[in-house]
Amino acid sequence: MSVQFFRDTGTVFSREFAPVLREPLGLLFTMGQPLLFLFLFGPLLGGTGSFEGEGSPWQWFVPGILIMMCLSGPMMAGYSLLVDLIGGSMERMLVTPLNRTAMLVGRAMKEFAILLAQAVLIIVLAVPLGFRPHLTGVLAGLAVLTLFGIGLGALSFALAIASSPGGDLFYGVTQLVMFPLMLLSGVLLPMDSGPGWLQVAAALNPVSYVVEAERALFSGLFTDMSVLYGTLCACAVAAVGLATGTRAMRRGV
Repeated sequence: MSVQFFRDTGTVFSREFAPVLREPLGLLFTMGQPLLFLFLFGPLLGGTGSFEGEGSPWQWFVPGILIMMCLSGPMMAGYSLLVDLIGGSMERMLVTPLNRTAMLVGRAMKEFAILLAQAVLIIVLAVPLGFRPHLTGVLAGLAVLTLFGIGLGALSFALAIASSPGGDLFYGVTQLVMFPLMLLSGVLLPMDSGPGWLQVAAALNPVSYVVEAERALFSGLFTDMSVLYGTLCACAVAAVGLATGTRAMRRGV
């Protein structure tokens, strides 16, 4: 990769991240749902009896919240691109010398920065509630989360380009896909207590493997096989997302 590519990526990142710095309250507003689950749903898990002998339910629930944020954040990242496409500002960027791949990577890095800041805040707020993170495991878990988030963000951008100019396809697909992925990943309740058909559906969901990897890493269980499976799934999503998004961006809008 050339120096020009990194320069263009930084330019796009700065352009996309500037509105976030100007309106930091908007960043906190997007955390409304995760915070509600953390403070209102999390305490209920201790009384379910599903975590006996497994330590604090927070060790299980907090990584799930981070994946929930990843699905509702980067997965909807294409909305900003769709707005640019409808408004015409994206067309003006396409006629500049900016590298088109850098346009995608810069936007994806902006989503990564937001996701990372939100994840750190959630972890800090969960510690007084009983969450006991393993420091090295948290760093490794955030790295896996980054790969997964960037991949979802890139897929979202590709979907936004395919949905232009109306945008109906983007809204329909994201809503149709996001909630089944979330519910079948076991971020809210253990899937072990579900019926057989539901467990089979969860086993086909790649998000569930990333969730299990996050839980193992946050507890310091680096040798657990779920870490390998989850990391491979995150890498696969990142590779497919970047390849699909880059191809869509290079073909033009």
